[in-house]
Amino acid sequence: MANPVPDEYKGGVPYLNVHDAKAAIDFYRNAFGADVLIEIPRQGDRIAHAEFRIGGAVFMLRDEYPEYGFRSPRTIGGTAVNLMVFVPDVEALAARAAAAGARVVRPVEMQFHGDLQTELEDPFGHSWFFATRVAEMDAQELHDTAAAVDL
Repeated sequence: MANPVPDEYKGGVPYLNVHDAKAAIDFYRNAFGADVLIEIPRQGDRIAHAEFRIGGAVFMLRDEYPEYGFRSPRTIGGTAVNLMVFVPDVEALAARAAAAGARVVRPVEMQFHGDLQTELEDPFGHSWFFATRVAEMDAQELHDTAAAVDL
């Protein structure tokens, strides 16, 4: 019997719509070190479905299909979602991503919540936060450090 909730999909899995899935897959592989798990082509030289992993995070991706309401950030004029991924070395990832064409929205900086973090925008309009945990904090420490910062 099939596992009704596959182990690799225990949490939410972001499904990215992009204007050029083949180029996006290449970018994520080169910039973020993504391991591409599957690509399913469709007529018209589009990608109907792809899956990739960055560290332990799984993502799905497809070319935009406006006829189904699947629109990319380029088509809708931005994105309302930030993707967050923890990586072992955020500084190395940020440097590699910038060299590959990611726009650095916020450089790598220590955050009040104990993470060394950057914000990047990929060439397809998606916003990515990458972080490396530097300090563990309990709820009270997070509250105290947040209160000391002008958010």
